[in-house]
Amino acid sequence: MAAQKGKDLLVKIHDGTGFVTVAGLRSRRIAFNAETVDITHAESAGRWRELLEGAGVRRASVAGRGLFKDAATDALMRQTFFDGAVKNCQIVIPDFGTIEGAFQIASLEFAGEHNGEVTYEVALESAGALTFAAL
Repeated sequence: MAAQKGKDLLVKIHDGTGFVTVAGLRSRRIAFNAETVDITHAESAGRWRELLEGAGVRRASVAGRGLFKDAATDALMRQTFFDGAVKNCQIVIPDFGTIEGAFQIASLEFAGEHNGEVTYEVALESAGALTFAAL
């Protein structure tokens, strides 16, 4: 994969009629994690750790930081957080693919300097199985 523009990594949330890009995000990050299940025992070859294939919990975390730019998506994120709702989201990674599935807003933070704009940070956690479609 060649170098890509960071602005092309998109976070989209379903608003009931379709996916809308979360506006104003200046930085975004997605991380995939999988817990391991250790099945090492006294007879493990050379006492090397053994892991159980396909076991453990998998999850994805999405984080973003930006500024308020679009009233509709700002309101959608705020209401989704206060409702504790799980929404279908898409994460578009340029020249890689699209991840789609259920996410919940785990954190929504606001900040502002007296001589600057109000900014926000949002963290989403996967809440079900995710699909991947390659580009």
